[in-house]
Amino acid sequence: MQTSEIVLVGGSGKTGGRIIKRLEERGLTVRAASRSSARPFDWEDRSSWRGALEGASSAYVAFQPDLAVAWAAEAIEALAKVAVECGLEHIVLLSGRGEEGAQRSEAALTASGINTTILRASWFCQNFSEGAFAEQIIGGRLQLPAGEIGEPFIDADDIADAAVAALTDPRHRNQTYELTGPRALTFRQAVAEIAEIAAVAAVAGRPIEYEQVSMADFTGGLAAAGLPQGLIDLLEELFGQVLDGRNSNVMGGVAEILGRPATDFSQYARRTAATGLWSA
Repeated sequence: MQTSEIVLVGGSGKTGGRIIKRLEERGLTVRAASRSSARPFDWEDRSSWRGALEGASSAYVAFQPDLAVAWAAEAIEALAKVAVECGLEHIVLLSGRGEEGAQRSEAALTASGINTTILRASWFCQNFSEGAFAEQIIGGRLQLPAGEIGEPFIDADDIADAAVAALTDPRHRNQTYELTGPRALTFRQAVAEIAEIAAVAAVAGRPIEYEQVSMADFTGGLAAAGLPQGLIDLLEELFGQVLDGRNSNVMGGVAEILGRPATDFSQYARRTAATGLWSA
């Protein structure tokens, strides 16, 4: 059992907060490392890295904005070097499925010689409630350039459970796990499930619909909303290239690392609807 300090690089994200809560419930020493933490960590300010990592024996790393960006692999390689110099023994990396940039980052990390656990995940269920899609779902219409390609959406709570297992059980070191939900849905099907469940829970008060739009309309809307061009380019790659069916297969990583089935999208939707989050 891991008893030394664990640092979460990206501790303020969808997975980080969940992981911290779980580790603290186990009585483990854990701290977040982000731009706003007491010992700040900034991916674009490498002078901050050493101070954020010192004193830890292991780390969970969630790269921002995404491992698909061009400079991610080099940054992961540099981070691994600093981690080794600081005495860390193990890094758990949240990676992407089907992304060449993510694969380069994984290779750079493992080449450093540090013990690694790779958790590959793609689209989170929580994108519909905590991320980029939440506002449109609440507004009643989600507009994306995604057609009839299935995606086995993964619950962030499953990722958090997997990360905790990897951080606390040495058996998961130097292993790679493909984390997916138990079935693939198109974005249209996912929104239809949300709409049905929200209606049954009597929290929506209006229809919730999905509309497929062109990539030009999608990126134009993002630009009009003031999103930085780098983020727009990333989303264009994720929807235009990565969402081509390469990640549609359901994988068994959740069961392999946790010994239980992955959370179904409908379970996530019922749990979220019960909070009233999708109320108009």
